[in-house]
Amino acid sequence: MQTDEMSLKKRAESAVEKKAAFGEDFELDKYEEGSKVSKPIEDLQALDEESKKTLLQVGVIPSEEGRSGSLLVLDNAVSHSTLKDKNVELMSTHKAMEKYEWLKDYSWKLVQVDADKYTAKTYLEDADGYFIRVPAGKKSAMPVQTCLMLGSKKVSQTVHNIIVVEEGASLDIITGCTSKKGVEEGLHLGISEMYVKKGATLNFTMIHNWAEQIGVRPRTVVHVEEGGTYISNYICLKPVRSVQTYPTVRLEGKGAVTRLNTIAIAHPGSELDLGSRAVFNAPGTRAELISRTITIGGRLVARGEMIGNAKGAKGHLECKGLVLTDKGSQLAIPILEANVDDIELTHEAAVGKIAKDQVEYLMARGLTEEEAVGMIIRGFLDVGIRGIPEELKEEIENTITQTAFGT
Repeated sequence: MQTDEMSLKKRAESAVEKKAAFGEDFELDKYEEGSKVSKPIEDLQALDEESKKTLLQVGVIPSEEGRSGSLLVLDNAVSHSTLKDKNVELMSTHKAMEKYEWLKDYSWKLVQVDADKYTAKTYLEDADGYFIRVPAGKKSAMPVQTCLMLGSKKVSQTVHNIIVVEEGASLDIITGCTSKKGVEEGLHLGISEMYVKKGATLNFTMIHNWAEQIGVRPRTVVHVEEGGTYISNYICLKPVRSVQTYPTVRLEGKGAVTRLNTIAIAHPGSELDLGSRAVFNAPGTRAELISRTITIGGRLVARGEMIGNAKGAKGHLECKGLVLTDKGSQLAIPILEANVDDIELTHEAAVGKIAKDQVEYLMARGLTEEEAVGMIIRGFLDVGIRGIPEELKEEIENTITQTAFGT
């Protein structure tokens, strides 16, 4: 074993009981390790109807129509991988590490193995996942779709993903995280390291749709170089036991830009601790962090953090939350840190109920109370996310309708 690997292993072993800074502390030994072996799935359309419906609910199209490629991780095994776009590379992380010697300089360089017990476990289990790369100057014709699915009861899924968008390239990704029907309890640990090179663009949309007793601990860090753009959309609208995530974007090159959108609904029994962080490490960098959250009985924490280390940087943080029942709670935590002069960081935070006069205004124009509330919620959650499949739009619409009728 090489010195670097020995060092990482030692660091990970020292963190196997290290609690995360936020969120419920899960006892890892209560979950069996998910299987690393799976029967290959040649065609997603050959899946049973319930599984295909599950995929559609997280934006993954079984026919793969309108997609550059598809990859499915079932428990801890890559069970399906297809590619139609010659401008994109898509394979398992393990295969990519075997193919490219240089990839070791990207693996476990952004996310630290000893960040907490979840990163340590993922490293020590040598987790597989997806590797996506677009060569310099190339563009994905259509989005790449990936799905991380828990397929067995009471297991832990550990995933390690690496994305590299080379200089001047462009890539769209839709990734769905979900559990098969009947899998009510489990743990998902997802490590993602993303590299956006000079002048490149990455649009990344993540949709979560878990069962009610699933614990979810994504750990994501993004490195953006000069003139690069990273846009993230995170959607979580269904009941889940606990999600705690705090993706960090490091703006390392002059003029680098990021926008992170979060829309989420906390149902009774759910605890969502959702954050986003932008670190301005180069002049003229820009960031916008937008959070729209609703509680209908669950606990929701919306964190946003901007750290300004370079002159000429500008950032805006917006946390807005609706409380639709007396049983739910919302906590908005905006953090702005300026370590140089000539920097502009702003924030706007608001938490409360739907204004009665807004509902009455719409009812006066012929809408029922439920229709009025639904329209207000729909507008509240609209942050301009592009590329969502029609089936997922219908699912979002159904959730909004149910939320409105439940108020």
